[in-house]
Amino acid sequence: MTFQLFISRKFKFYSFISMFLLVYVHGYNLNNSYLQPFTITEEPLTFTSFFEYFTANGLFRFRIPMLFAISGYLFSLGDEQPYLKRIGKRTRTLLLPYFIWSAIALLITFLWQQYPLTAQAVFNSQLDQFGDNRPYSQIGWKGMPERWILAPIAFQLWFIRVLFVYNLLYPLLKKAVLKIPKIWFPVCIFLWLTMFGLHFIEGEGLLFFSLGIWLAKRNKDVIVAPGWLNLKWIVPVFLLACTSKSIIAFYALPNNIYAGISLLLLHKITVFTGFVSVWFGCDALVKWCMSRKWFLWISAFSFMIYALHVPLINYTHQLILPHIQSIPFYRLLDYVFLPLLIVLLCIAVGALLRKLLPNVYGVLTGGRGMS
Repeated sequence: MTFQLFISRKFKFYSFISMFLLVYVHGYNLNNSYLQPFTITEEPLTFTSFFEYFTANGLFRFRIPMLFAISGYLFSLGDEQPYLKRIGKRTRTLLLPYFIWSAIALLITFLWQQYPLTAQAVFNSQLDQFGDNRPYSQIGWKGMPERWILAPIAFQLWFIRVLFVYNLLYPLLKKAVLKIPKIWFPVCIFLWLTMFGLHFIEGEGLLFFSLGIWLAKRNKDVIVAPGWLNLKWIVPVFLLACTSKSIIAFYALPNNIYAGISLLLLHKITVFTGFVSVWFGCDALVKWCMSRKWFLWISAFSFMIYALHVPLINYTHQLILPHIQSIPFYRLLDYVFLPLLIVLLCIAVGALLRKLLPNVYGVLTGGRGMS
């Protein structure tokens, strides 16, 4: 297998895996419904609660940095094309799907609000980014544009919104990466460590998108890890950081600033070591999966999984959890199997749309996964 073919398949593999794991990151059922890197859980430590926190807020957190790095790398390879032409294409493949899927999420929410049982599930999910979880019929049409454009109920769409902005800023980012890397990367690392974030720019994406540009433009080897990144110590540090962070989150006192700082630092260690461990340590798995026709087929629906799973998984959690509490380990079963069912649903919807309405599917996905 040639280098270009393998790296292409590796990008596709991790794009799918990142979307698959994203459903689990959004699929936990801890009492605290919003996990930030420094979140302290206010519930007892059990096998279920530890496992959910360990995976959703630790083990799987390498995904977004990896996707930004891949995006920066791939975008920088197209410099032979005119800038405005590339931005026009990204408008079609990022911005248009953003608005369409944001509208779809609003419609799904509105339909669920029409029946008492499902309306209660929507309310219990507390997904409205403005904190107003009243039915849309009470909020009125005047409240919809900002929920459509700025604060989607499908909150995962922030990624493609930010990615589009980084594409717009690409000429400036490339100059910074290539001309002043010794200044630019320390600034990016500082913003990453401090969790800097505006509505359209945030530290984590900026650092790893810039890293992707740098790797591509400097022709760095992205297959073999450099000597200083030895997986014999990186992987144990990754697992230890995930474990330590998860334990502290259950035993630290709420509003303890030192615990919060410790959790944030452990989170950053988790992200970096997880990124390196997964990218450089799983080539055998990549080759095995990408040689299977069934995996190639399902991986084509990565974007459908990304775009459709929220708010469905959040509402479905609230709908079924009250009715399965008599089952032993019901929360663990819900966490393991509901995200998988949602993924299968997204793939099924994508497959049907691609077969029956290919043009519609192409618009919804920005042309991704058409074959």
